[in-house]
Amino acid sequence: MAKPAMWDQLVPTQLPGEARTYVYASGVAELAVGAALLAPQTRKMAGGAAALLFVAVLPGNIKMAADLLKSDKTTTPMKAGGLLRLPLQIPLVTEALKVRSRA
Repeated sequence: MAKPAMWDQLVPTQLPGEARTYVYASGVAELAVGAALLAPQTRKMAGGAAALLFVAVLPGNIKMAADLLKSDKTTTPMKAGGLLRLPLQIPLVTEALKVRSRA
């Protein structure tokens, strides 16, 4: 993650601790899950972990959409993209669970 500061703003302020900690932790989790998906021996566990990861980052995606909607600086397409991103979490979770069940 070359520019973690841009992701800090997605961390909900209600979470305890520093936003950067969550950014780094999610980055490490994404890399670990991605690597584990590559190996057949760890694919089942990784599919479940991927589903959990997609659920875990949902509050950040909700915050991003809310921030985009509140801002006078964002365009209508940016606002629409932020909103449309939310329901896309559903197929991400379901596909990750399919990987888990097929492994």
